[in-house]
Amino acid sequence: MTLNLKNEVFCSFIFYAVLSLIKMFAIAVLTGQVRLRKKAFANPEDALRHGGLKFCRTDPDVERCRRAHGNDMECIYPFLILGMLYCFLDPTPSIARIHFRIFFLARLLHTLAYLFALKAPTRSLAYTLGQIPCFSMALKILINVASCW
Repeated sequence: MTLNLKNEVFCSFIFYAVLSLIKMFAIAVLTGQVRLRKKAFANPEDALRHGGLKFCRTDPDVERCRRAHGNDMECIYPFLILGMLYCFLDPTPSIARIHFRIFFLARLLHTLAYLFALKAPTRSLAYTLGQIPCFSMALKILINVASCW
């Protein structure tokens, strides 16, 4: 069975949405790997399994990964909802693709800035850049539904 998608905007959205989710899943896996490498476990039962309760502790690198993952969840989930609703408005395919691409690339830069502690304000600028297409889509959605009142 194949998925037959003929709507160019929706295909574009699905492409960038899935890339964003894969990136978010990758950060979750990375967090676990850093925990193992640094022997910094959040739960006593995990620490006991890997050397003892002394490894039930926090680690700055693990916390950095966790914050990057948390920030992804705060941004990507709203993007998924906004992007889906935006697709129903039949936007121009090239404009929609620009929205989706900017969001994904900004989130990718934000993650790299977080994980590699890039010089400020790289992370903040990437965050802001990623919010611009979300705000634009939200505004377009609101304008379109306001006309129904």
